[in-house]
Amino acid sequence: MSEKINPQTRLIVSIILFIATFISLTSQTMMTTAIPVIQTTMHQPLALVQWLTTGYTLIIGIITPLTSNLYEKYSNRSLFLSTIGIFIIGTAIGSLAPNFWLLLLGRLIQACAGGILMSFQMTAMITIYPAEKRGTIIGLSSLILAFGPAIGPTLAGFILATLGWRYLFILVLPFMIVVWLIGYRTFPNFTTPKAIKIETISVILSLLGTGLALSSLSFIQTQPLEGSAMLIVGLILIYLFAKRQLRLKQPMLKITIFKSRAFRMMTIIGILAFMILLGTEQMVSIYVQDAMHMSSMTAGLVLLPGAASNAITAAFVGRAYDNYGPKWLITSGAILMLIATIPLVTMTAHTALWVVTLAYALRMIGNALVFSPAMSEAFIELKPDEIDHATALFNAIRQMFAAVSITMLVLISSVPASLVRGMHWAMWLTAIFIISLLIVFLLYITKGRSAKV
Repeated sequence: MSEKINPQTRLIVSIILFIATFISLTSQTMMTTAIPVIQTTMHQPLALVQWLTTGYTLIIGIITPLTSNLYEKYSNRSLFLSTIGIFIIGTAIGSLAPNFWLLLLGRLIQACAGGILMSFQMTAMITIYPAEKRGTIIGLSSLILAFGPAIGPTLAGFILATLGWRYLFILVLPFMIVVWLIGYRTFPNFTTPKAIKIETISVILSLLGTGLALSSLSFIQTQPLEGSAMLIVGLILIYLFAKRQLRLKQPMLKITIFKSRAFRMMTIIGILAFMILLGTEQMVSIYVQDAMHMSSMTAGLVLLPGAASNAITAAFVGRAYDNYGPKWLITSGAILMLIATIPLVTMTAHTALWVVTLAYALRMIGNALVFSPAMSEAFIELKPDEIDHATALFNAIRQMFAAVSITMLVLISSVPASLVRGMHWAMWLTAIFIISLLIVFLLYITKGRSAKV
């Protein structure tokens, strides 16, 4: 596939997809800062308003497993334009919403498009570039995946302080309309649709299983019995879904991909790295606001250098992976994250902001050294027709475990009477994640791999 695509087509596809994905991911996390404002403006309880972010994550987790079938069944041009069109509709509803329920509807429609776009971007990039450039292109994708969500809360703080919450939608809308118009004129077709049948039972099992499993995390905190029941039922349905895929000639998701040692072990490493990234981001933001009594704007500014460092590092790490492989990148990244843990488990409510900012930035640099090479290495043994399924699997599992990580860390931090001690406990748990990641990688390289290390 990649050999048949000329450089100009690659450049057009890359620019359009990177811009669209960046806008989508930035929009996703903008709402985090706006929750208290919308709660006050619309006179709704916090538990309900939080569904603007929880529901978004839930829908992305539900929709992601379907993306491999959509990528195969429809031309890439049709799928891209339809996805951006759906995002525009959701954004328009959000910008005009007269009440909370229409606002939530707009967010959930945005999430449907966001889930498709995230996997579509990664699959397209891996498909149109040759294998020897894979590290570089995944590094650039990681830059978007990291910087977009990280800058969202900071950008939202400025918008909320000057314009109001509706402009979180209004300002995004013209950018996405321009992306759609440019895509309509220039986005090429580089895939051929396949005559596949989307298996209804698999879709139902996937939707219900992931939906119940992810939504249970929101209920476990306040209604542990009901939340636990939802989680158990969801996991059972996911198991039945996986078992069914093994029996189908044309599965919705080729979970046999997990037979690939590289994909299996690098997916575990990628999941742990993403859990550390989002968990640390959430806990540092909470700590700065609730323990150090700073504003949400200040919390966003504390996170900004880390987000920038992560994005810049990811861009350079991709090329380093192409030249040297993952061995020293992932190892040094894990060690750097462990070093950055020291100030995070010792800080107090009076610790200087620059210390927190520096510790977070170091951890984000280490995370980029791990996450981007792990993604590249995961695909090293796979055939071209397995890439879309592998991308959907990687993103769906990553999203699910990210939600688990955030919930787990928030719950642990609330156990002690002091948030300072709770923060220390949460950061020690992330240190366990880092050590686990390092152990898995050492097992991987000691038994060899199919390419350079």
